[in-house]
Amino acid sequence: MDYPLPGFENKICPPAELTVKAAALARPLVFTNGCFDILHRGHVTYLAQAAALGRSLVVALNSDASVKRLGKGDDRPVNSLADRLAVMAALECVALVTWFDEDTPLQRILDCRPEILVKGGDWPVDKIVGCGEVRSWGGSVHSIPFLHEKSTTALLEKIRRL
Repeated sequence: MDYPLPGFENKICPPAELTVKAAALARPLVFTNGCFDILHRGHVTYLAQAAALGRSLVVALNSDASVKRLGKGDDRPVNSLADRLAVMAALECVALVTWFDEDTPLQRILDCRPEILVKGGDWPVDKIVGCGEVRSWGGSVHSIPFLHEKSTTALLEKIRRL
């Protein structure tokens, strides 16, 4: 028996298509980014909170090369970009997921022009990449406090100890 491909994969958006696909989303549009290597409770809670600030959430993932440049460890990311994109796209709160190979997501922010830019509570608002740009077109920038102190790095350390 043939099974249909999961519909969530339609939410994976190549960077070259982001401007057009983001323009078709319900506004206000919320944008966030990160590695999201091993998705955990802290991630999904944060993403749901971010999505609740607007009507559509776009998430930009660091490419594998971009993750490596962050210095998180030689074995990171654990999950490939393709796998991280699929897992992120499967989340109900995510409207589109894309990626960036640069050190920052600034170009993806400029591509989709969100009204709301969000990062986790470890980021002061004025240090969030794209803060000035989003505010310049009348948008707002938020740093959402963590409800669950979880960390992919800590999770990997725990797994290695077992």
